[in-house]
Amino acid sequence: MIKVHILYPNNPGVRFDMAYYTDRHMPMVQARIGAACTGFTVDAGMAGGAPGQAAPYVAIGALMVTSVEAFGAAMGQHGAEIMGDIPNYTDAQPVIQISEVKVG
Repeated sequence: MIKVHILYPNNPGVRFDMAYYTDRHMPMVQARIGAACTGFTVDAGMAGGAPGQAAPYVAIGALMVTSVEAFGAAMGQHGAEIMGDIPNYTDAQPVIQISEVKVG
């Protein structure tokens, strides 16, 4: 099992439509990945580690996927559509990290 983290930096003036991301984008991504995507989460940034510090990320999405190969195949087939939807909810440049789930 892998987890694909999509981190959206919380830069000054960043635009992020959380409702669109949670209700439309992430379900669409899950549907395009298909049965290999066993679920997803969305976190909304609230604060940084120090008192009064802004959250470093406005949002963090995570996709649980059966394998790197399955994720790569889905992105090869649907990546243009998935990436093309980003301007509909944000002007942030996402940072992607793929991790192997060790405990879950």
